[in-house]
Amino acid sequence: MRKLKAIDLFAGIGGMRLGFERSGFDFVYSNDFDAFACQTYRTNFKDIDERDIKDVEAYAIPDFDVLLGGFPCQPFSMIGKRKGLDDERAKSFFHIIKILAAKKPRAFLLENVKHLKLYDGGKVYQRIKNNLEWAGYKVKEAVLDSKDFGVAQHRERLYIIGFLDHSVDFKFPEPSGTKVAVSSILEKSVPEDYYLSERLLQTLLRHKERHISKGNGFGCSILDKKGTSNTIVAGNMGRERNLIKDRKTSKNKMGIRTLTVRECARLQGFPDDFVFPVSKTRAYHQIGNAVTVNVAGEIAKEIRKILLPDEQTPSSTVSPALGELMTGEIKKTTSA
Repeated sequence: MRKLKAIDLFAGIGGMRLGFERSGFDFVYSNDFDAFACQTYRTNFKDIDERDIKDVEAYAIPDFDVLLGGFPCQPFSMIGKRKGLDDERAKSFFHIIKILAAKKPRAFLLENVKHLKLYDGGKVYQRIKNNLEWAGYKVKEAVLDSKDFGVAQHRERLYIIGFLDHSVDFKFPEPSGTKVAVSSILEKSVPEDYYLSERLLQTLLRHKERHISKGNGFGCSILDKKGTSNTIVAGNMGRERNLIKDRKTSKNKMGIRTLTVRECARLQGFPDDFVFPVSKTRAYHQIGNAVTVNVAGEIAKEIRKILLPDEQTPSSTVSPALGELMTGEIKKTTSA
């Protein structure tokens, strides 16, 4: 099978890369300036350029077919301050434009929060799209939900794709039709330190009741094991919105705990041999910022069909860890 070449910008811990590797892509360059994300990326893949992207000379990057980038979403997130393109982190998007204009890869795929398209009445996204078109690309976008692609997580994200060949009629992947339940990703034996204290649990429940009385849906959430999780995010709120009822312990009467690092990683499509060589807190943060592996993999298959129309693509990019998980003892995948 012929290998297409890709680069991974704002790579994080490599969710996008993992999905594309499953569809036969080789990576010739990766970049992220977060030292801890680079530590995890390097442990699971190989070298990654840790420089700020503004210091990277486009012409020095090896030739490639597809540019991938999960450029910073905080400036557009409903959770953050939402400064849009006035945020220094958002301005890094224009370095993607610089690289596209200089290298002219055949395609690109960008990922961000779904609210990017609606920010400031759609004006910010239109500016982004105009710049991508200026670089020479036919641009298309779609909001995809991770729960439709073989993981038990409701996670809507905006995917922006572009092709240098304007005759391309790209179609985003359709939902798989297979629903995965939260129960399939749960560990069997979870240490006590994941369980909430009775005091904290009651505080969270009172906080939720106050929000309900005001008519909004904020506050903690105890998941239905037969359903899907809420969106995994980088901050503590994401963990409080994804509590699970497990065995009874001395810490709280209901047996309520947070999801483990491994459980959260499974919700993002990461296999069980993916290692987090960082603290538990940083691992949660990294998983919350990652691109869902399965979604990236399904888009990769569609891109491959366009770029190599005479070649069969791999039959499946869905993580083998999902739906048939070995829910045994928790592996020591994070440092203290």
